[in-house]
Amino acid sequence: MAKPQKGILIILSFFAIYVIWGSTYLLNKIVVTEVAPFLLASIRFLSAGTLIMIISKFLNLSIKVTRAQFFNCVIAGFLFLFYGNGIFVWALKYVDSGFAALIVATQPLFVIFLMRIIQGKKIKSKSLIGVALGMLGMYLLMSQDSLHLTRESIIGIVVIFSCVIGISFASIFVSKANLPSHFFVTTGYQMLSAGTLLLLGSLVLDETWTSPIDWSIKAQVAMTLLILFGSIVAFTAFNFLLKEVSTEKVATSAYVNPVIALLLGWYFLDENISQQSLIAGGILLLGVYFINSKKKLVMFSRFKKNLKM
Repeated sequence: MAKPQKGILIILSFFAIYVIWGSTYLLNKIVVTEVAPFLLASIRFLSAGTLIMIISKFLNLSIKVTRAQFFNCVIAGFLFLFYGNGIFVWALKYVDSGFAALIVATQPLFVIFLMRIIQGKKIKSKSLIGVALGMLGMYLLMSQDSLHLTRESIIGIVVIFSCVIGISFASIFVSKANLPSHFFVTTGYQMLSAGTLLLLGSLVLDETWTSPIDWSIKAQVAMTLLILFGSIVAFTAFNFLLKEVSTEKVATSAYVNPVIALLLGWYFLDENISQQSLIAGGILLLGVYFINSKKKLVMFSRFKKNLKM
C-alpha cells in the first residue's frame, strides 16, 4: 500500500475509533433496554462477522487461516468482544452510558502498566504524572455526592473496570500476535468466534430471546448502526491501527470517546452530567494526554541538563 494512501487510511481509522466508537455507548444503551445483553451482543457480532466474510470473498481476500492464527483470533475475540463488550453491555443496564465512558477513559493507564509488566517497558516520568492525574480523576468521579450508588451500580462499575483491563491486555496481545494477513479477515474471525461464545452464554444464562421484528424502531435502527458502523467499520479500523501504529496511540481513542458518549447520553437519554463529572473527565483526559504525548516536559529536560553541568 502506497504511503499517501496508507496515511489517509490511518486518519480515517482514527476518526472511526474516536467518533463512531464514542456513539456506541448510546446505541448499546438504547438496545439493552429492550434486548437481553448477551443476545444483543451475539446478534451484533454474528451479523457483522458474517457480512465481513461475505465482503472478503467478494473482494477476493483469502479467508484461510492456520490453526495458530484461528486460536489467536478466538483469544482476541473473547477479550475484546465477549468480555470487553458483551459483559460491558450487561453492566450498562446499571450504569449511565456517559459515566461508563469516563471509566473506559482509564484504558491508557492500564495499557501502560500492563506493558511494563508484560514487556518490561520503562514508564517515563511524564507517564507517571499521567497516572497520578488519572487516579485523581477517578477519585473525583467516584466520590461525588450526586452519584447514587446501589448494589447493582457498584457491581456494574467493578465489571466495567474489569472489561477495561481485558481490552487493554487484548490490545497488547493483538499488536504482537500471529493473525491472518488481512486485518479485515482478522476482524471477521474475531466477531464470529465472540458472537458464538455470546450466543452460548445467552443460552446458559437462560436469557429471554426476542425477535428483532418485535423491537421498537429505535432499537432496530440502533442495532443496525452497531452492526454496520460500530462493528464492521470501527473494529476493522481498530485492528488495522494496532498493526500500523503503536498500542499507546491507538489507546488515545479514550480522548474523544467519553466526550462523544457524555454529550449523546445527555442529549438523547437525558443523562445527568454533574460539574464534578466534567472536572473529573477533564483531569482523566489530561492524564491520558501526558501518557501518550511524545513531547518532552520542559521542566524535566532542564532539570536533566542542569544535572549534567
